[in-house]
Amino acid sequence: MTIDTFKKFLIFVVLCVVQVLVLNQICLFGCATPLLYVYMITTFPCTYPKWGVLLWAFALGFVIDVFSNTPGVAAASLTAVAVVQPYFLRLFVSNEMIDDVKPTLHDMGPMKYSFYIVTMVMLYCTLFCLFESFHLFDVTDLIYRVLGSTLLTVVLILTIENMQKKR
Repeated sequence: MTIDTFKKFLIFVVLCVVQVLVLNQICLFGCATPLLYVYMITTFPCTYPKWGVLLWAFALGFVIDVFSNTPGVAAASLTAVAVVQPYFLRLFVSNEMIDDVKPTLHDMGPMKYSFYIVTMVMLYCTLFCLFESFHLFDVTDLIYRVLGSTLLTVVLILTIENMQKKR
């Protein structure tokens, strides 16, 4: 097992434990729950093998589904986000730098990284809430859940990135 794989596995375990034991208990205003585990999928560089990203995404989503009682919702949403992640990353990074850039606040800059994270998290939260509700009868509730969860998740991710930057 390489160091990179061990680090990814450690992040995987930490995000699962934090999500299941802490963040799933938070339901701000009855509609917003932070879904921090999507952060792991947003950190993969474009040079990482696509099959590896998909495997990590499905495994992470599956574990979250098992412990959160959301059968298949997180796995499907996270795998879908993993499919489009390298393409979204290419939108925010120039073609000359695409092989050298890791999607971090330090490498991409605050503006590009913020747009990248907001885009990825909003896509994930939209898919997650759509799959979870499986209907469009109460669109305003769906919009509140997506926007609230996106806002909380983005704030947590940017906080983590800022803490890493200062080290």
